[in-house]
Amino acid sequence: MTENYTALYDEHKKLGASFTDFGGWQMPLKYSSELAEHHAVRQAAGLFDLSHMGEVWVEGPDAAAFLDCALVGKISAVALGRAKYSLICQEDGGIIDDLISYRFSEQKYLVVPNAGNARVVAAALAERAASGPDGAFDVTVTDASAETSLIAVQGPNAEAILLKLVSAEQAALVTELKYYAFNEVTVAGHDVVLARTGYTGEDGFELFIPNEEAVSLWAALSEAGEGLELLPCGLACRDSLRLEAGMPLYGNELSREGNPYAAGLGAVVALSKEGGFVGRTALEARKAEGAGSTIGRRLVGLKGLGRRAGRSHYPVLKDGAVVGEVTSGQPSPTLGYPVALAYVDVEHTEAGTLLDIDLRGKAEPFEVVALPFYKRQK
Repeated sequence: MTENYTALYDEHKKLGASFTDFGGWQMPLKYSSELAEHHAVRQAAGLFDLSHMGEVWVEGPDAAAFLDCALVGKISAVALGRAKYSLICQEDGGIIDDLISYRFSEQKYLVVPNAGNARVVAAALAERAASGPDGAFDVTVTDASAETSLIAVQGPNAEAILLKLVSAEQAALVTELKYYAFNEVTVAGHDVVLARTGYTGEDGFELFIPNEEAVSLWAALSEAGEGLELLPCGLACRDSLRLEAGMPLYGNELSREGNPYAAGLGAVVALSKEGGFVGRTALEARKAEGAGSTIGRRLVGLKGLGRRAGRSHYPVLKDGAVVGEVTSGQPSPTLGYPVALAYVDVEHTEAGTLLDIDLRGKAEPFEVVALPFYKRQK
């Protein structure tokens, strides 16, 4: 697999980061202690390089109608300055990726897919733009992933850190920014797209900036966070944070073989919107047959009743029989017990159901619980 490097790679090396391949990118796994980084985000703030994520611009008179056709959600209903979580699916309803769409104007959207799927999603959008149900859509699809960096500040102190770097005149653009909304703001002298989004379960921001300005912005954020217990954070703690928050990871909980209803994302699918969209017929049939509700398996949260954690692909058992499979699992640093996400036969998915995970031949007790495992106090 080709190795890609973000504009901040050398900064991570200077900080002593351990690296890992993720979606073809060399990304910081951790800098010192992944446990310390996890707790920093929950208690103070963490600084993340997310430049492996994709950025695809969709522009033109048909932009809203096109995204309604290309994605499962009603993107045309998104207000200006707001964002929406959605899915891009295959004709058979399988999930190509989960992504966020940001609406900049009536004719301009930014679509952010996951790292390993960025090129696939950009290509799928370009193909769908050229072959709509009534011919080609009047849109331009531009993959700007290679030129764009994405930096996140997550945690209770995130807002205070940002406020140290914006002018008094723009402070309200930060403090009044709602969840899943964005503003164009000047941060430490850099014009950025500032979104109140994240993948940690905490309050926080994601900042989009051209590659050539990323090092300067990273340095400014690091300096602003020195008195606010900010730590640089890698992918290891990002995974434990998103797991506690019950957020799915593509390749673990979501895949082309799965479907939104089994993944608990049926509400994301807008079957009632006018016009067709890719995968609609298949998803209507899946819903009608009871996928994820009366047949098949559904994604659930599992709370460990012992000390040992389940891991991806470990079997889930009921009275010794296999009834599911773990997709993500590890000890929860915040809660102090193991947690896991797993696909389980629907008849065993009610909260309070006692199940086991097969930990290499030893049955370890778990309980089905409502998601998320962790929810921040507002």
